[in-house]
Amino acid sequence: MLRQPLVSIIVNCFNGEEYLREALDSIITQTYKNWEIIFWDNQSNDTSAKIFKSYQDKRLKYYLAPSHTKILYEARNYALQKTTGDFIAFLDVDDFWLPDKLEKQIPLFNDPKVGLVYGNLWYLFKTKKKKILRKKSLPTGMILNKLLYDYVIRLTTIIVRKKALESLKYYFNNHFHIIGDFDLSIRLATKWKINCVQSPIAF
Repeated sequence: MLRQPLVSIIVNCFNGEEYLREALDSIITQTYKNWEIIFWDNQSNDTSAKIFKSYQDKRLKYYLAPSHTKILYEARNYALQKTTGDFIAFLDVDDFWLPDKLEKQIPLFNDPKVGLVYGNLWYLFKTKKKKILRKKSLPTGMILNKLLYDYVIRLTTIIVRKKALESLKYYFNNHFHIIGDFDLSIRLATKWKINCVQSPIAF
């Protein structure tokens, strides 16, 4: 039986207690089992740390930021330094995954030229109404120009090959407040093929 590659899942948190259990449970119930959670606590002052530490699983790794960083992408970069996996995924504390997300995405990296795999998703509203990101097919391959015209990648769906990240001059740009994931995906798309799960894999 072939070894499943390790997926490092970065969960950045600052006062994320409201939906944190839903986010963490959506990782723990994944059908794909070889993962680690890198939980970067950006000096939360709610019960986030207590919630995280209530899980008895060696795959959950807690890190407390030495000081609060106002820019989220700077915090993401700190968390990236703690990863040991072959692949990197991201889950923010107000999002959650469908159980087969990782299982559907990892095989798409069998092509060594694929650097990033993303997927469709649902937007879930507090009224319980949901809306799909895209009804038509999402682009795959060398799709830089398509992404510049219509950016359809959402961070909560992506998995990145660590070698692809390491091929860049830097990971996230610490100066961006909102568009850091857009910037990262565009820089990856200049060098690497992008693949996609067409069905929704996250909320």
